[in-house]
Amino acid sequence: MSRPVSIGEKESPVSPYTDEAISPISQKAGGEAECLSNEGEAVFIKGEPVITTGRDVSLYLVDVRDDGDPALTFRSLFIGTIFACLGAALCQASTFKPIQVLVSTIFLLLLSYSVGLAWAKFVPRRSSVEGTRFERLGPILDFFNPGEFKIKEHVIATLVASTASYGNTAVLNFAVQRLYYSTDVKAITAVLATFSTSCFGYGLCGLLRPLTVYPSEMVYWANLPTVSIFQSLHFDTAANHKRMKLFWLAFAGMFVWEVIPSYVFPLLNGINIFCLASQHAKPSIQNIFTNIFGGADANEGLGLLSISLDWQYITSSYLSLPLIQQANSWVGYALCYIILSVIYYSNAWNSLAFPMLSTSIFSSNGSIYDQSAVFGSTAQLNQTVLNEVGLPYMTGSNVWTNITANLSIGGLLAHCLCFWGPYLRDTLRNKHSEIQSDPHWKAMQKYKEAPFWWYIGLLILAFFSGLIVIIKGQTTLPWYAYVVALLLGSFITPFSQLLFARMGNGIATNQLMKMVGGAIAPGRPVANLYFAMWSHDIIAQSIGLAGDLKIGQYLKIPPRVMFLTQVWGTILGAAINYVVMISIVNAQQAVLVSPNGTNVWSGQLVQTLNSDAVTWSLARELYGPGGPYFIVPLSLLIGIVPTVIQWLVAKRWPTIGPLKIESVILPIIYMYSAWMSYGVNSVYTSSIIVGLVSQFWLRKYHPSWFRKYNYILGGALDGGAQVMIFILSFAVFGASGVPRPFPAWAGNPAEGNVDYCNGNGALS
Repeated sequence: MSRPVSIGEKESPVSPYTDEAISPISQKAGGEAECLSNEGEAVFIKGEPVITTGRDVSLYLVDVRDDGDPALTFRSLFIGTIFACLGAALCQASTFKPIQVLVSTIFLLLLSYSVGLAWAKFVPRRSSVEGTRFERLGPILDFFNPGEFKIKEHVIATLVASTASYGNTAVLNFAVQRLYYSTDVKAITAVLATFSTSCFGYGLCGLLRPLTVYPSEMVYWANLPTVSIFQSLHFDTAANHKRMKLFWLAFAGMFVWEVIPSYVFPLLNGINIFCLASQHAKPSIQNIFTNIFGGADANEGLGLLSISLDWQYITSSYLSLPLIQQANSWVGYALCYIILSVIYYSNAWNSLAFPMLSTSIFSSNGSIYDQSAVFGSTAQLNQTVLNEVGLPYMTGSNVWTNITANLSIGGLLAHCLCFWGPYLRDTLRNKHSEIQSDPHWKAMQKYKEAPFWWYIGLLILAFFSGLIVIIKGQTTLPWYAYVVALLLGSFITPFSQLLFARMGNGIATNQLMKMVGGAIAPGRPVANLYFAMWSHDIIAQSIGLAGDLKIGQYLKIPPRVMFLTQVWGTILGAAINYVVMISIVNAQQAVLVSPNGTNVWSGQLVQTLNSDAVTWSLARELYGPGGPYFIVPLSLLIGIVPTVIQWLVAKRWPTIGPLKIESVILPIIYMYSAWMSYGVNSVYTSSIIVGLVSQFWLRKYHPSWFRKYNYILGGALDGGAQVMIFILSFAVFGASGVPRPFPAWAGNPAEGNVDYCNGNGALS
């Protein structure tokens, strides 16, 4: 499942390359006895290859078959464009929810498949007019319906749609300017800025593809379920009727069910026995219970032991992620419950003066910080007013989030250099032979490659588009800072792509960009937003597109077709994101700037972007030596040390019991140790249960069902929930006007939090 790099959203870790780190392997004939193959080849157990490396994936998991069918047709581009609009709209609406949920690629895949089959069956073909007086219409009919809907058309339609569904930080920056700086960004600025970040990232991805896409070890593990379903639908058609029947039944069932927990009966999103039992407790106990066990509303509490039945927040992530990888996040979750509680109740960073969870910034007395007075209409620091108003403060949970972001970045760099440095060195030295050994790369040589000058040209266009925005737009960012932002993002991109390619997921590096932006453009929060956008968003775009290029290599999509369709999907998605953002921000402005939000709408992502921009624009006062948050930048260096120690331990003891030391990914654990610092937190117990059912019970005891239906079920459930939420957002949740709440009853209380954890003044 393709995913972007974090722009503030909560992500899930994927796959160290162990025997669990794959989608289901295909059946292979073989003996019953366990045997070892020759050095460098896979281990076979009872005739089944144990997939441990990218080489194993290329040889045994992904079929090298290429039927030579057409990829770029009117049908594939039209279907992709329609679902690109749907996916982009769903994605953007989700960014203003208490938990950002990314649009499932598998959902888009199966939806495109259904429409493609219907198109092939019902739209007239050339054969229907042959031998008739309308035979001259044959070429036209052939253009609209070239016949059977085959795999390459299907891939193009899906990738156009999924690329548009990635999201774009530039669009969120425009939301921040509208909400906090009363700046209505001009349409031409929005178009050029989104084109610049998206296409610069894609150009960078193209230049790096010999290193980060072509070799066998560059797997992008999270995409394997998608590849598996593509090949299953088109190469194993006998079971397709049952697969599609399950998809549409599950889609329809979740589409109907989602109305209940999200609108009619929201208590089902956070059933917690401690909350229900605290109704008559004294206020001090209710406050503690709300902080620890509450979590059905945005920023309510940590949601410990809550059960959620709302699939829009659970999602299919844990149906896809192998169990050993999920365990890394579980360690982070456990640490998060402990650390955030200790930070708050020990009053670290004056935490008790502020809400336990919030991404807003505050004055010392706990009120919302008056940033408009400090930065004025020019979005630049007024030192005199700052001296009067004072410095902004962050909640303890927000400080910890910033610390873990830097710990993760330091750990990421250390992990890449320590554990994968030899591989990276050998790949650079033997790049050509490493690429040539991949059977899928060999099979692609029949197609013309997209030349490097295409990508270089795209970089040049993107650079000058961004430069126009800097000169003529409302960014307050100096031109030289823009150049530094692009250089910094270009430097970090190979590291992040390497982690994504080998692990299936990565670490959000935007914190580093904000730090550097604060040093280059002090006192300019909007400039910091744009510096972070140009340096980080190009990383996000390049990684998402690199994963799609790998899908194209696995499924034999001509490189030039991939280039054209990915650029189209990227630009189309940015335009749709912008339109949806304007609608929601105009309709829900008061809720989006509220520190808490509701169980329906939350401005936590734009609040985070704004808070970080403001605080890093005051980096010398807040993060410098003697500042209250000096530990935050220092964490960048601190994060390196544990990974270096882990590497030294791994060299001496590669495994301890059943545990491979290398499979412990400290940067991911750091990231998840701050996972409950904002948003709806009542879903994690349910997510863990879903992961155990799918990746333990089904995978181990019902492997045949798992292989055929697990990922299809996840895509259907995601799709049903997301489409219904999108409809409800505009129909009753007020995305484009006045909300229409469901009448109050016991499952939808009129006052307080929906899970009945009503401490911290929830009823006042």
